[in-house]
Amino acid sequence: MIIDCHGHFTTAPPALGEWRERQIRAFEESGERVSPGELRITDDEIRTAIEQGQLKLQQERGTDLTLFSPGAGKMAHHYGDERTSLDWSRVSNDLIARVCALFPGKFVGVCQLPQSPGAALAASVRNSVAELERCVEELGFVGCLLNPDPSDGFWQAPPLTDRVYYPLYEKLTELDVPAMIHVAMSRNPALQGTCAHYLNGDTAAFMQLCQSELFQDFPTLKLILPHGGGAVPYHWGRYRGFLLDQGRPPLEEAVLRNVFFDTCVYHRRGLELLVDVIPTANVLFASEMIGAVRAVDPETGRRFDDTKYLLDSIPALDGTARQAVYGGNALRVFGRLEGVLKGTMK
Repeated sequence: MIIDCHGHFTTAPPALGEWRERQIRAFEESGERVSPGELRITDDEIRTAIEQGQLKLQQERGTDLTLFSPGAGKMAHHYGDERTSLDWSRVSNDLIARVCALFPGKFVGVCQLPQSPGAALAASVRNSVAELERCVEELGFVGCLLNPDPSDGFWQAPPLTDRVYYPLYEKLTELDVPAMIHVAMSRNPALQGTCAHYLNGDTAAFMQLCQSELFQDFPTLKLILPHGGGAVPYHWGRYRGFLLDQGRPPLEEAVLRNVFFDTCVYHRRGLELLVDVIPTANVLFASEMIGAVRAVDPETGRRFDDTKYLLDSIPALDGTARQAVYGGNALRVFGRLEGVLKGTMK
């Protein structure tokens, strides 16, 4: 089974975005709330969005399953207050649950968390624990997105290793689900979203983990760095040297028992570097389709996000390694996934 561990509902019906705009505007203008019950999206609208988008590309590219989450950039945690984020997360996650119910065995849910920046961070972490539990135990989700910068481009939060996040990590380990560390939009004009803020976020989060004792406190916690880990594989020697200078354990011992990387890297040489530097056991297949890059690469004639085509062209991956990257590792990292899939086949 070929499992894409990183997909977003970027083709959601327009009604979702219209509801969100009304929610933000109402709160900013008067402090009023827009009820989640006012959102109206039919099953036929969902089917059309998926069948003409993600499902079509699954079939064309020969992948089997996508771990599916709300649009990451649209999480936009800086808007409103913690109630704003909670309502928006529940609306978004419920829509993902409907996709999974309409296309069993093709999509499995990964949830958005209702995070908030500043003084609301601690309360929003508590809300995130509750929403994670709801999504996993009631909706059958198998993971979550964790934003290391809920200020959306200004990095005003403490590092992910701060104890304010510990209640969330306790719940993640209790439920045996991983978190994908994924920033949202950038409202900082100096940081373009998908090519600067996203990759900066991956790189910064990795360094936070290297400097911490987080995995001593949570030895079974599993975190995924998307987009190939940003700059991490390219500067692996710098990280190794830094930890040695600091008298810390070797990099492989410090993080690779708990941290995994996906293959959302949109050129062959970058993917070759990723699978050469990072052990195969720590690499999960992903494409982020339909996401940050939608163009066709004139050098290959394929879309940039067709990462399966790129991986298939790398001879250094033998059969065992390829099988692990394409699905075996995902089944191991997403501890509930196999059980959810068996449930859809009954």
